[in-house]
Amino acid sequence: MASKLKSAKELIVFLGKSGIAFLEATMFTIIPKPRKNVAGEIVLITGAGSGLGRLLAIRFARLGSVLVLWDINKEGNEDTYRMAREAGATRVYAYTCDCSQREDIYRVAKQVKKEVGDVSILINNAGIVTGKSFLDCPDDLMEKALDVNFKAHLWTYKSFLPAMIANKRGHLVCISSSAGLVGVNKLADYCASKFAAFGFAESVFVETLVQKLEGIKTTIVCPFFIKTGMFEGCSTARPFLLPILEPEYVADKIVDAILQEKVYLNVPRFISFVMLLKR
Repeated sequence: MASKLKSAKELIVFLGKSGIAFLEATMFTIIPKPRKNVAGEIVLITGAGSGLGRLLAIRFARLGSVLVLWDINKEGNEDTYRMAREAGATRVYAYTCDCSQREDIYRVAKQVKKEVGDVSILINNAGIVTGKSFLDCPDDLMEKALDVNFKAHLWTYKSFLPAMIANKRGHLVCISSSAGLVGVNKLADYCASKFAAFGFAESVFVETLVQKLEGIKTTIVCPFFIKTGMFEGCSTARPFLLPILEPEYVADKIVDAILQEKVYLNVPRFISFVMLLKR
């Protein structure tokens, strides 16, 4: 009986907190939430050598952040390094890292902590896509998609979250996808990896709530397809409702969500309506 009462009490508390969070989110949709200052914050971006990662780096450079750029493509990452310096960043560090390899992530993370300091904003952005039907997709490519798009998040969290908890401040950013919410044709492996990334980020977010780690923030981003090299040739049946997105627009939305400490960001907003229909 006592255990049932305890469970009922916990459920009521959870529903109450959820209701407050919903009202807060609704209020800040109408009245913009104040944006935090990220000048001097150490921002690590995976997949910074091109596309969305590069655009995010440039935007945080303009905001005065210390940038840590990770990419497997050394040349592309060095180009982003130069662009970030030109955008105003005074401290930029570029590291070649294979995010499909756990030990490489741990090795470079250790180097970052020694040479730069404790990462305060972690943006897991690196991703790959095969774009093949499930039975046509080679095993090694499917494994790599899971390693880069999902498992890398496990290892970066393990590398940098402990210091965030010790410092009582930090921000975890997961770049998932609308394909992490709804299944998509010829993206079975990609969808699986993005569903996993979303679920993992949300689960750790819940852990921070339960453990009352108020200084640890989470932002989970689910954009529709973006006009980057990854999705070249993609089309949409409903461009008015679900357009192929301009990368600059998405980057602006992501940075704004981080500055406002939003937990969820769906781009465009119509994705939220799609999720209601799915449920």
